[in-house]
Amino acid sequence: MAGISDEDKERVRAATDIVALFSERSVMRQKGRDFWCCCPFHEEKSPSCKVDPNTQQYYCFGCHEHGDVFTYVMKTEGIEFPDAVRRLAERAGIEIKESGGPSIPRSYKERLRGVCNDTRDFYHSQLMRLKSPEADAARAYLGGRNLGGSVPKDWNLGFAPGRGALIAHLRSRGYSIKEMIDANVVVQYDGSRPRDRFFNRIMFPIHDESGQCIAFGGRVVGKGEPKYLNTNDTPLFHKSNVLFGLDKAKSRMTSTGTAIVVEGYTDVIALHESGVTNAVATLGTALTTQHIRVLSRHAGKRVIYLFDGDEAGQRATDRALGFIDESMTPEAGKHQVELLACTLPDNLDPADFVNQRGVEALQAELDAAKPLIAFGIDRHIARFDTSTAEGRTAAFADAIALLAPIKDSLLATEYAVDIAGRLHVRESDAIERLKRLTPPTRRDYSRNGNYAAAKGKGKPQAASRSGAPVPSAPEDPEYVPYDEYVPFEAYESGPASASEPMPAPVELSVYERNRRRYEAEFIGVCAHHPELVMPYAASLAQVAWHVPLHAQAADELLAAIAENPQLTPAELAARITSQYPEASRLLVERESDASAGDDFNAYASFLSEILATGDLASQIETYRAQLSHPEALSEEESELLFETVSALQHELAERRSRRRTGQ
Repeated sequence: MAGISDEDKERVRAATDIVALFSERSVMRQKGRDFWCCCPFHEEKSPSCKVDPNTQQYYCFGCHEHGDVFTYVMKTEGIEFPDAVRRLAERAGIEIKESGGPSIPRSYKERLRGVCNDTRDFYHSQLMRLKSPEADAARAYLGGRNLGGSVPKDWNLGFAPGRGALIAHLRSRGYSIKEMIDANVVVQYDGSRPRDRFFNRIMFPIHDESGQCIAFGGRVVGKGEPKYLNTNDTPLFHKSNVLFGLDKAKSRMTSTGTAIVVEGYTDVIALHESGVTNAVATLGTALTTQHIRVLSRHAGKRVIYLFDGDEAGQRATDRALGFIDESMTPEAGKHQVELLACTLPDNLDPADFVNQRGVEALQAELDAAKPLIAFGIDRHIARFDTSTAEGRTAAFADAIALLAPIKDSLLATEYAVDIAGRLHVRESDAIERLKRLTPPTRRDYSRNGNYAAAKGKGKPQAASRSGAPVPSAPEDPEYVPYDEYVPFEAYESGPASASEPMPAPVELSVYERNRRRYEAEFIGVCAHHPELVMPYAASLAQVAWHVPLHAQAADELLAAIAENPQLTPAELAARITSQYPEASRLLVERESDASAGDDFNAYASFLSEILATGDLASQIETYRAQLSHPEALSEEESELLFETVSALQHELAERRSRRRTGQ
């Protein structure tokens, strides 16, 4: 049997923080130098299990279970000692060797971790040693933000010189270009030469909970856009559930039972350096449910959202109000989240605030944090002049609307009564208004990019992060929003899994019926006139077919003609129906014979254009729906998406104008 060396066992033991390991399953409380929790091995209401971070041992005074990190994993997961070592080695990113067999092969994810760790070390060496005006400017910026001294070393800060320097370094370390691209530290577009993703930027490595580097954030040195650039999602990194600084903050979160969430890397570092070591930052997104789930493993369910006092911070505050849901109510039981919020005064961000006013002043602000719902109500009421009847009426309508997501909870009733008292509205009227509120629609994005809305009417009201309104849907009699029908796959391809009920068929809109007719016509005219397939090959390949059968038939058309451009209509029809017998209905007598007259090419051109126009309108609606959920986007993604929607709206208007004028 293969064995694990004592050296590797000790490496794994040293790399595993027993308090962090326990905190993944238990709420930890610090008393002196030790941590206590309710024992994971027996039921109890009062903590009797002591975890000593110095000896890396635990002992329960109730059931007398005791041991080290390996014992804990063996007993909680029901595995043998070698498997416990392997499990913790994988968790810590350590490669171990076993006697009697080959070295455990590194997974592809581990290769990508290696790319990130070596990239982090390279960037750090460039910050500390590179002699160039750009590197000097990076060091000067950090010094001006009180991030000099030991901070770059403690946080592995770096500088990205660009110009292929990273590629050359990683090649010398044995990594392939594909691995660099998959880790998103190198990019390559349209067959061009690969290049460093980050250039002339101060680099902030992003680590997972175990301290392994998995991504990067880069701040431009001097002027340039975007100001901050994050790694895109990779096999290692998903920004919706990763928090900057969590690897350093989790122990303090466990001991205090509280997590502090800010918006920037420098804010996290400044707070930690001042002694507020339970702070983390989101990575270009609003706080998400996944973030809360991650934080709750360490801080229980108490999270303070600390907002900048400037305009960007106020916009972030408003986005956070969209996070209000049933999880904040007592009815959520053990899943209840205590999400609090506070805004710093005088347009200061957390880094500047703590540097200028000190940690005690910051703690006072944190102590005054309010539940997010109460915080939002205060903000909404403050927008109006409540000294007038008109202002109070408007403030009442605006404030009580915040309670829509939790309208059926007792907490919502309490807040409604409070709003009524503050604005001189009868309690009975407030409660009646609360009952009439409509909870926000939960959207489900389908595979083809369209989305179905659960009984919600109207188009989403969204705004870009710059505050400008998202371009509205075009005023066009042909335009029907894609949220007014359930996509074809939802009821003709069956449920996603056997455990899900089949969605009820819905009556198709006029737009959707026409869309499907045009798709069938396009397939039919190309099948009956094979000479049209190659001229319209791009259209056949790019149409976002609403009917799976149409997509299958189009693929078969292209494949058949690519193999033999001389196929007759009969041979082509036989080829298609042999693969998809149900496609025969597309190939029988159609209205296109009458509609096209003698010019089937012109008719195919018309069908291609009308389908492309519909796809463009669908894409705009998809992007607008994404903009209505800013928590899923980084600031740069939001702004880019906003610009893309504007450009697509212009293109759509031009397409429709050309079609109407016959140009």
